[in-house]
Amino acid sequence: MAQEKQAIIVPDYLTVRELAELIKASPIEVMKKLIASGIMASINQQIDFDTAAIVVSEFGYEAVSKTALAQQQAQQARAEQLTRKYQEVYADEDPKDLKPRPPIVAILGHVDHGKTTLLDTIRSTNVAAGEAGGITQHIGAYRVKHNNRSITFLDTPGHEAFTQMRARGAQGADIAVLVVAADDGVMPTTREAINHARAANVPIVVAITKIDKSNANVERVKQQLAELELVADDWDGDTLMVPVAAIKKQGIEDLLEAILLTADSHNFVANPKGTPRGVVIESQVDRNRGTMATLLVMNGTLKVGDVVVVGVSYGRIKAMYDEFGKPIKEAPPSTPVSVLGLSSPPQPGERFQVVKNDREARALVEERQEAQRSSVKTTARSFTLEDVYAHFQTGQTKELNLIIKVDVNGSLQPIVDSLKQLSDSNKDGIKIRILAADVGNLTENDIMLASTSHAIVIGFNVEPSAATRSAAAMYNVEIRYYDVIYKLLEDMELALKGMLEPQYQAKTIGVAEVRQLFKISKVGTIAGSYVREGEARRNAKVRVRRGKELLLDNGSLISLKRFNEDVREVRTGFECGVSIEGFNDLQEGDLIEFFVMERVN
Repeated sequence: MAQEKQAIIVPDYLTVRELAELIKASPIEVMKKLIASGIMASINQQIDFDTAAIVVSEFGYEAVSKTALAQQQAQQARAEQLTRKYQEVYADEDPKDLKPRPPIVAILGHVDHGKTTLLDTIRSTNVAAGEAGGITQHIGAYRVKHNNRSITFLDTPGHEAFTQMRARGAQGADIAVLVVAADDGVMPTTREAINHARAANVPIVVAITKIDKSNANVERVKQQLAELELVADDWDGDTLMVPVAAIKKQGIEDLLEAILLTADSHNFVANPKGTPRGVVIESQVDRNRGTMATLLVMNGTLKVGDVVVVGVSYGRIKAMYDEFGKPIKEAPPSTPVSVLGLSSPPQPGERFQVVKNDREARALVEERQEAQRSSVKTTARSFTLEDVYAHFQTGQTKELNLIIKVDVNGSLQPIVDSLKQLSDSNKDGIKIRILAADVGNLTENDIMLASTSHAIVIGFNVEPSAATRSAAAMYNVEIRYYDVIYKLLEDMELALKGMLEPQYQAKTIGVAEVRQLFKISKVGTIAGSYVREGEARRNAKVRVRRGKELLLDNGSLISLKRFNEDVREVRTGFECGVSIEGFNDLQEGDLIEFFVMERVN
């Protein structure tokens, strides 16, 4: 029986000397093997993986591509995350009861690359069960048939809505179809769509549209996507890419077949007899019928008469309609239905579940309403860089998700490469996962992606707009700013080891103007001051400014008084007496700034 060769991981490119060290051989011996294969190479000359693999084999080893191995590990990690993604939906189901269900598909991509045309063509030529008359109402999702199998399409406006659904905890789609025009190629929005799909851990199928255009170049699109680590299956990759001309109805059947092949490889399942639950697609208030909500059933079979709870809305289903407006009695897994009977319109992306009766529904809604009232009072602190190691130790995370924005291309690749090397060197610890890395200012879209993926946003020589800052505060997303690469890498390395200290910054809470001075023996100078804005606080630190000059920084108060009484705070429009420890060089007109140190989110 032949002995199995020992595997050696080989980079895409390396020198003859490096190859010799890798296989513990003499560089001269390696050069002889290369010459025997017709390759003349000096000791410091670089050779590619294929050439190195020949030499490695001659020495009795098996060469494994470092890049291919990394892609395989990333694919395995995505598969594991995809499995975990559905565990909550099917947690209480017996694995024996789980049956294959139709895949749920979202169409993502650039706005002008033919998403709407593609959806309309699929809908008009492949509507479920050959229904006559076409669509009679828009419910945000519909089913098509291909080879007697169903596929559910989410008719969403794009990847932002796709991510917003995830932000509310929904599974969203099983598969993302990325639309890229053959005449236009990959656009910034295309890269964003890829990032959102990867953050959701869903498999991607590429539809290369507009192949009927005179300037269409399918191979160029494949090359651009390969640079983004989406390698076509006919290029020995694992991404199915289908050329399509939607207007001429070319490639539609092939695209549907590719979707079903992807679904078969990922095994999407549900228990048709289990507890019905799923996600809200759309909702509205109909003037004649009341609250209408489109629900996508993920598990179980939803029936007329079921009591549904979704967020703080609940009710008994009075009627259900399919995408054709036809009344139906029940909806199995992966079926979109429009339902009548909820007490108020639920938010798209919220999860619904069926409960036993109205009493249980009311109790659950009251519990959620109370939780909402409590959450208004206490806002949860964001997931920060300092938290990463603690979350890793408790098993809550295995990765540090990053979104990176830089000012110029020259900075982007060195940062990305250095972070990957840092991640690779941290063998038994947290891995760095870069969800998005691009040139340009930070946007609200970056914040939304970070929010749904528990990611840290890194800004290198870029500043966010006021709207982006507001979004970061709203979604509790940490933004870190750097202008030196080594400082960025140092912080990342410390975070991976749990040694990064929290960042704090001074927040000014009030400003007082000195209007009169009182010299008191054994006490010093007391400044009679007027609070111009915010509040003066006894336990705050102070700065003293005279015009543009900073006279004192990080000073402490001895006392803060209103008339003769010691007080804890004095608000805008009131006068107070201020005594600063060790500082008596005050003049009328000086400004005293009160500040506290706050942890940076």
